[in-house]
Amino acid sequence: MEGLLLAALVVASNFEGGSVGKVEQVAANHLRCAVKGQADANHRNRQANWYFFRIDGLKREPVRIDFTELSGEYNFKPGSHAVTAGTRPVYSYDRKTWRHFADDQVTWDEAATVLTVRFRPEGDQVWIAHTQPYLREDLQRLLELRHPHLSVSTIARSAHGREVPLLTITDAAAGERDKRSIWVMARQHAWETGTSYVADGLVRFLLSNAEAARRLRRENVFQVIPIFDTDGVAEGAVRFNVNGYDNNRNWDTADAEKTPEIFAVRRALEQAGRIDLFLALHNTESADYVDGPADAVAAELVRGLRAGTDFLDAASPRAVTPRESIDPGRMTVNQYLYYQQKVRAYLMELRVERHPALGRPRTAADFSSFGAGLARSLAAAVSGTGGKP
Repeated sequence: MEGLLLAALVVASNFEGGSVGKVEQVAANHLRCAVKGQADANHRNRQANWYFFRIDGLKREPVRIDFTELSGEYNFKPGSHAVTAGTRPVYSYDRKTWRHFADDQVTWDEAATVLTVRFRPEGDQVWIAHTQPYLREDLQRLLELRHPHLSVSTIARSAHGREVPLLTITDAAAGERDKRSIWVMARQHAWETGTSYVADGLVRFLLSNAEAARRLRRENVFQVIPIFDTDGVAEGAVRFNVNGYDNNRNWDTADAEKTPEIFAVRRALEQAGRIDLFLALHNTESADYVDGPADAVAAELVRGLRAGTDFLDAASPRAVTPRESIDPGRMTVNQYLYYQQKVRAYLMELRVERHPALGRPRTAADFSSFGAGLARSLAAAVSGTGGKP
């Protein structure tokens, strides 16, 4: 959206990943910013948990922002909303250093479904987002890494023609015969920026000079998709591809026209040969968990996560949804791979609201650090396995 003149303030989202709905000025330093949200192809399942905009012309006087139009539905259940009393948006004055608004700066009106932020600006310009953005410029820095054990290819093209990159990390000199094949896919949903930071941290750790990283490269082939929904990331979408299809559903009904991203990646996975473990990374509001075949590999994966990361869920691993209870056209990637290809495939959710052990929401640095522990945990989980459930 182009800059909207509001007396001395200008609200803009005309940049990559930007998104804001209708903006109203209530008073000189009081804005009501609707969250644009996104619905599916049937105008159902509206999700309203991505906003990313800039305010210009601040006077370093107290500012109030009300986030509105937050209600939607999830899995065809009306009335749900992803923004909650626990939501803590992030802000930056330079798009480099991001901080969460503090608890005493945020209030929640359950009856009206409105999140309000109050703060005194430190500059005349501020960026505000639901979570710290991870954009294509961040991805480009990762793709430009030069390392003898890294190769970059294109696994798919989006509906709008953008490349979906695949990073392969392994020590080619170690040979391929006994290596385990580990796949990690992030950012099926554009708003879930923490997953790209996890993938980024995982890749950077695996390419490091740490002895553990060298060993993992010798023993494994890591295939990493840091951003699946490249259209959504660029265009400020939330959950669905540009044709209105959920990138973590429709894996059993993938269509080359409607869901070209799923169609291409699914075909690549079907042709990949041996896959010892596949993990789809996701963000949710207030829970960590691992969902998938509840076997010894899952137990070892979760044990490693608990020991080597800030993963926190006593109930994991949670058993994969029974096949007979999955409606046609609603199969997730891990369900599809497990039931159709007999691959050990898991889904991991990582919370973006307050982490009980940290006493605050995870930052981008926390998610990046998680990536290193995840790499170790994945490798330990498949060590000595045959790659089939």
